[in-house]
Amino acid sequence: MKKLWIIGLLVVSSVQAQTTISVADFGAVPDSRANAVPAVKAAIEACRTVENPVLTFPKGRYDFWPQHCVEKEYFESNTTDNNPKRCAIFIEGFKALVMDGQGSSFVFHDRIQPFTVDRSENVEIRNCSIDWDIPLTAEGVVDNVDEAYIDLAINDRQFPYIIENEKLVFVGEGWKSAWRSAMEFDGNSLQVARDTGDRGCLGGGWRADYRAESLSPGHVRLHFDFKRKPAMGNVLVLRHSARDHAGLFFFHSKNVTVENVNLYHCAGLGVLAQFTENVTLRNYNTVPNPTRQVVSGHDDGAQISNCCGHILIEDCTFHGLMDDPINVHGTSVCIIGKPAGNRLTCQFMHGQATGMIWGRKGDRIGFIENASMVTVGEGFLTAFQAVNRDTFNLTFEKTVPEELEVGDALENLTWSPDLTVRGCHFMSNRARGLLVSTPGKVVIENNRFESSGAAILIAGDANYWYESGAVRDVTIRNNVFTAACMTSMYQFCEGVISIYPIIPELNPNLPFHRNIRIEKNIFHLFDFPMLYAKSVDGLSFSENRMVRSHDFEPFHTRKATVTLEACKDVRIEKNRFEGDVLGRNVVLEKMDRRELRLDMAQGLRVE
Repeated sequence: MKKLWIIGLLVVSSVQAQTTISVADFGAVPDSRANAVPAVKAAIEACRTVENPVLTFPKGRYDFWPQHCVEKEYFESNTTDNNPKRCAIFIEGFKALVMDGQGSSFVFHDRIQPFTVDRSENVEIRNCSIDWDIPLTAEGVVDNVDEAYIDLAINDRQFPYIIENEKLVFVGEGWKSAWRSAMEFDGNSLQVARDTGDRGCLGGGWRADYRAESLSPGHVRLHFDFKRKPAMGNVLVLRHSARDHAGLFFFHSKNVTVENVNLYHCAGLGVLAQFTENVTLRNYNTVPNPTRQVVSGHDDGAQISNCCGHILIEDCTFHGLMDDPINVHGTSVCIIGKPAGNRLTCQFMHGQATGMIWGRKGDRIGFIENASMVTVGEGFLTAFQAVNRDTFNLTFEKTVPEELEVGDALENLTWSPDLTVRGCHFMSNRARGLLVSTPGKVVIENNRFESSGAAILIAGDANYWYESGAVRDVTIRNNVFTAACMTSMYQFCEGVISIYPIIPELNPNLPFHRNIRIEKNIFHLFDFPMLYAKSVDGLSFSENRMVRSHDFEPFHTRKATVTLEACKDVRIEKNRFEGDVLGRNVVLEKMDRRELRLDMAQGLRVE
């Protein structure tokens, strides 16, 4: 039996002593709209003086304004560089800290980063919501559609706007930005409208030439013969701002937990974990505030970039995002010089992946021939030296492989996590569902996918996005893939599950991915492509149910249930089809038929 003593604010148990500190004691007043930044900053500093602090917020609304924020330069992965970042709740250098909102609403103003956890350990953020007083993305309901115009109803109190030089411009506290893209959601189901996606729900060519007219307060006419017309009553998400901050940013930290947090909005990635060890997201929900219809996050719900240890994402919900709910990956870099046998000069290749401390002494590095994507060797770092924000020098313990050339790539294998995604709901979002590029152990189980693109994408490349991570051990089991999956096209969407590394010169004898098991799942299919797999050695698809859906009309150019390209050691067995599932066929490309072991009783034919 656990012993417990209570002495004033100090709670002591045989498990761990904790000290509770309230932001109210430092002047934070809920529901006042006063700037909570100074009080929270003072309370966080007080937490440094005690063992195992728990920082609490009496339940209510707390407003955070840019004044008095910590301003610090961060180069954040997949984020626009607009340094310094303005950090509202700044946690730096802690060995332990629990921040408990106790059900409070945290409301932010202007362009600001809500949570920053920098070089800290054992940090928990729980029981709160994150939102903006004036969201940095807008939405409007389609009121009328004509050959020459579209009418929108926009809640101008939630999403203030002006017409400036005949363009629709959204305005807020310290900012204004012009409308630049749109995404269409069904007004009833709140799913992405079928067959929109990256093809554009309005078609192309309108940005420079459309003309906006105010019909009355909250009603705007957009004059242009849009190539594609949205449906009456549907919701257009009107994107206008840059992805210039994360909702919760974890930087060079360890053991960070987010639990019972609703992220209703931010203008970038919801959670961005960067060079962090062990992250837990439990009941973390990036969803629209109930006062809105579909606007939630501006981009990904959670981006796990160059992390290690174990990433656990459990019982979370993602809806209304303008990019992927979860993306777990490393960062490939390009060799631009070989100054010595054990030294390389490298460059970040993506504009939103620069300035990072890419490696440390002792890190294990993979050397990649970028055309074939074959790893030709490994080495250990002894030194990392930044030249500028885009380039850096690396020194290795031993001479690098002789065949490495300028233009080839590197990946940091030390910063490659294990991943568990369990019990999550991937509702309708602009792009795909779950992106996985890590050689660690991956388990994806008991989730529900309603992605408008591919539900699961396993990619990896050193040529385009430079997101590294050939998988080595992936299990996908007991998930439900609804008919809403693959209703729109985005990049890499070749099947409900799409295994699609970018390999310019594909060698069937040198597979990129390994050991992927897809078992005991349910697929509700309205179209042909269920599984596309490229360059995999050891692929098992077994004991799954495929059920025909008539919720949508087929449109995909692929006419195969399963497509296998340059794969080895594939098993497809003990699967069951229900209804008139389209195709019921397996297409082989650039591979020997003997590499496929097929249970013919399933009713699949090979082409």
